Amino acid sequence: MGRARSKSDLPTKICPVCQRPFTWRKKWEGCWDEVKYCSERCRRRRSQAQSLDL
Repeated sequence: MGRARSKSDLPTKICPVCQRPFTWRKKWEGCWDEVKYCSERCRRRRSQAQSLDL
């Protein structure tokens, strides 16, 4: 069994809604490439982020 990674070694992304960085989570292990939003709240508010881009 391997050693656990430190939090600073985990990949991060920037949420397009709140513009904050978020870190990889175990529950996203199989779908990290598809994850776009840091939370369910930001996913629901995604239309606001799209309107700001225009």
